[in-house]
Amino acid sequence: MRRARRTSMSGMGRNEANERVWRRAADSSELTEPRVLVRVFVDAGDLEETVRYYERLQETTADMRFPFPEMGLRLAAVGSFLVIAGSARDLRPFRTTSATLLVADIRPYYERLVAEGAEILFGPREVPTGRAFNARHPDGTVLEYVHHRPDSHGR
Repeated sequence: MRRARRTSMSGMGRNEANERVWRRAADSSELTEPRVLVRVFVDAGDLEETVRYYERLQETTADMRFPFPEMGLRLAAVGSFLVIAGSARDLRPFRTTSATLLVADIRPYYERLVAEGAEILFGPREVPTGRAFNARHPDGTVLEYVHHRPDSHGR
């Protein structure tokens, strides 16, 4: 008996979804509060197994997948977790960031963080899903702030 291929909400198979930006909600501008995504770092070959684990754990399905080829990474969001897959070398620069905050607009966060003495480590800059920046808070915590906007294909 042939097994059915598991597909995402957009109707594409997992392998195809890993090569394209896929998000259930491509625009975060309507968020009323940040979505906190705890970062989970895994070897490139462990992305699918890890996504399935977090889907079972939270009884939900992944709602975002996107490649970040410029950095050698593939990412998936499952509930409160952002799974980041790549080689040890490619993951190294990202491991110091504790979490990602998906927000409606990064601009007010950037302005408040600068006013409060945070160190902006990079950005704001374009990322595969919109715009982002990383900041080191005065207590030493490093967070990524990102807002999502649809790409030219509406994804």
